[in-house]
Amino acid sequence: MILRVDIKQWLEKQPQWVFVVYVIVASFSTYACMYAFRKPFAVATFEGEQFLGIDEKIWFITAQVAGYTLSKFIGIKVVSETKSGQRATGILVLIVLSWLSLFLFGLVPSPYRIIFLFTNGLPLGMIWGLVFAYLEGRKYTELLGAGLSVSFIFASGIVKSVGKWVMLDLNVSEYWMPFVTGLLFFFPLLISLYLLSKVPSPTAEDRALRTERKPMTKRQRMAFFRHFATVIVLLIGAYSILMIFREMRDNFAVEIWNDLGYVDNPEIFTKSEIPVGLIALFSLGLVSFIRSNIKALFSIIFIVMGGFILIGMGSILFQGNHISGFYWVVITGLGLYMAFIPFNALLFERMIATFQYSSNIGYVMYLADAFGYLSSIGVLGLKNILSPSDSWADFFLSSSYYVSVAGVVIMIASSIWFQRKYNRLEYPLTTKHYDYATIPR
Repeated sequence: MILRVDIKQWLEKQPQWVFVVYVIVASFSTYACMYAFRKPFAVATFEGEQFLGIDEKIWFITAQVAGYTLSKFIGIKVVSETKSGQRATGILVLIVLSWLSLFLFGLVPSPYRIIFLFTNGLPLGMIWGLVFAYLEGRKYTELLGAGLSVSFIFASGIVKSVGKWVMLDLNVSEYWMPFVTGLLFFFPLLISLYLLSKVPSPTAEDRALRTERKPMTKRQRMAFFRHFATVIVLLIGAYSILMIFREMRDNFAVEIWNDLGYVDNPEIFTKSEIPVGLIALFSLGLVSFIRSNIKALFSIIFIVMGGFILIGMGSILFQGNHISGFYWVVITGLGLYMAFIPFNALLFERMIATFQYSSNIGYVMYLADAFGYLSSIGVLGLKNILSPSDSWADFFLSSSYYVSVAGVVIMIASSIWFQRKYNRLEYPLTTKHYDYATIPR
């Protein structure tokens, strides 16, 4: 108890940059460790294994994403209603449950192990919202959020490299590799989660600048949706496109790299993601220094649009033989995460602050996540049915053009909606925080 109070008091007395670094490190490492319980299996190919005529890996990915998707729908309620004192315990319990599923995944024979990747994904979908709740509603939330968000860029590459190492150097089978990889990250997870649990609540200045954040009841969630329905639907559409593209790139990275000639090269997963993470962190972190919420909101929208454009441009350069396959994956990855990361709360953070809605990010973020992951499930099966002869690199290339064009169109429409909504505000935007459920229409 004394240690808990001392750490919080120490953080409150430190310069702002010390607080920012502490929170980024604690949140980044917590979420990165979570990835060790979710993504390692993607580095395995499970070649030659099928069930009902469909590749076993397709079943595994679909099962995990289905569990993760259901978790997002559950999280719409759970994450938005969770109180601060319950977050750390909730995170630990959810990760331990997912780890138990990885043990059973290695233990039981196929095709029954498919069930345990579903139960592995089911708890993990709520981790992001519980971790981000420590960060939202602060003066430097974009910087903190960018630091947290790049965790799934770095972590995805790192845990795949570790998973590949576990198979190649430790001679662990593809089916036991996910559990062993989780074991290697469990103790770092405990340390990271302990540090995260010591982050103090937002200050009075934070609340004045970014609007107070609080749990939302069902009635408040419905009022929030009614108020922002049009733009929420548009943004969910853009996010769903990005989610499909990201899941394809993430889950079939080994196949894409193999198609490009990088075989049995574990370090390629980390090497390709480091520049992506650093550039994305830098560009999005700068938004924290924009004091005006409406200007920051449009800056984020332009960054998202730039990401969509970069995805298309990278593929054009690669198809024209102007860049190598390595740089193509890096450039499209940079575009993907420049567009994707803002949807992981940064865009919604400034939306809430701009319109001074007393609420929390958990609800709208999990609404977007739920439909985003739901969309990605269909595409994984669609490729296997409609384009079984195409390599994953070819499918990824052709998909990038559709993603680029559709994303730019949707974000233009969203920016128009935000501008018109802001221009039509009928109440004074002061430091008062409005509960829209009480505003007459």
